[in-house]
Order: sequence, then structure tokens, then C-alpha cells
Amino acid sequence: MTKLLSALAALSLMIAVPFSVSAQETMPATDTIKMTLSTGEVTIKLLPEIAPNHVKRVQQLVQDKFYDGIVFHRVIPNFMAQSGDPTGTGTGGSKYGNLKAEFTKERGFKKGTVGAARTNDPNTANSQFFICHTDQSCAHLNGQYTIWGQVTKGMDAVDKVNKSGTKDKILKAEFVK
Repeated sequence: MTKLLSALAALSLMIAVPFSVSAQETMPATDTIKMTLSTGEVTIKLLPEIAPNHVKRVQQLVQDKFYDGIVFHRVIPNFMAQSGDPTGTGTGGSKYGNLKAEFTKERGFKKGTVGAARTNDPNTANSQFFICHTDQSCAHLNGQYTIWGQVTKGMDAVDKVNKSGTKDKILKAEFVK
């Protein structure tokens, strides 16, 4: 009888496991994404150690191909370039709910830092993000915006965004293996 119960328990686990795997668990185990912009390629190292929920959201959006084709709707020279709004107006977001702030004092904004854009309410980050142009330009954001990534390659492509007078965009966002 004990062997039968053990066998049934094992069988029920084998049946239940495939149905309990979430979409998050099926994402590639990588901490790097590549964004192909209309101005060039950018590699971003994700920082789950300081913003785990924001990183999970970005990974979900990359998996969903959410960022593919989205424009940089707000660019302030020598400050930052902002994207991630499907409406291209700065007012939109993804189908997922807003995230609570994950501020850190251990790491500050510098050139190439990727932060979560939000409204005046710190807990309204969703899909929008910005990339800082210089070390000095974003330092005042330290402790006020969530940092979720750092550009490791292709900052020149970020610096070129919207300099031609047209709205540049993210052509494709994908995981780097």
C-alpha cells in the first residue's frame, strides 16, 4: 500500500509540474538584452540584484516582443533618451500593472544607466525607461528612480537617437545568450 501511495504521489507531481510552470520561469536565464535601434545596437546588462521586479518586467516585455518598433518619444540632449511607450506619447504602458519603486543608494545614475520612467508617484513604473547620456546629467535622480540596467556596449547608438530630426526607435529587443 505504501508503494502504491508513493507511486501515485510521484505521478501526481509529474502531471502537475508542467501546468504549474509560469511564463516567467520559461524565460531564458540571461542577465543581458540587446536592443537594435534605428541608430545601432545597444547591449544592456540587467541588474536583478538591485531591482528584481523591474528586471522581471523587462524580461517579460522582451519575451513578449513589446519593445519591438517602439519610438524614443522623449530625448533631452545631454540628459537622457526615453522609450517604452507603445503610444509614442509618454502616457502609455504595457498590459501589466505598475511596479513599486526599487530605489537603491548602493548604485547611482551615470552615463548609460537605464532607469524606470514613472509619474510623480514613485510606484507607477510600468514599461517606460530612460538611458542617461552623461555621468553628471542624471546624478540628481539618485534614490528617486529605479535603476534596472546599464549599457555595456553601444552607447554611441543611444547618443545618436533623434539627432537627425526624426523619431528613432527600437527595431528589436532580444535576449543575449
